[in-house]
Amino acid sequence: MNKLMTIAELQSRTEAELRALFRQATLALARTATGTPERRNNLATLENISRAIAVGPGRGR
Repeated sequence: MNKLMTIAELQSRTEAELRALFRQATLALARTATGTPERRNNLATLENISRAIAVGPGRGR
């Protein structure tokens, strides 16, 4: 997963989907090299997923 996922993309996902995406992004992060754009995107995606999970039901709507 090297694509940056935005809050807008994540807010319609269920918690189960978000947790699955978080795992995928974590595994993808482990395969990236320090300082690369791919790593920065994965880190930002993990942060966005964490925020979407924290918002809870309705995902901020």
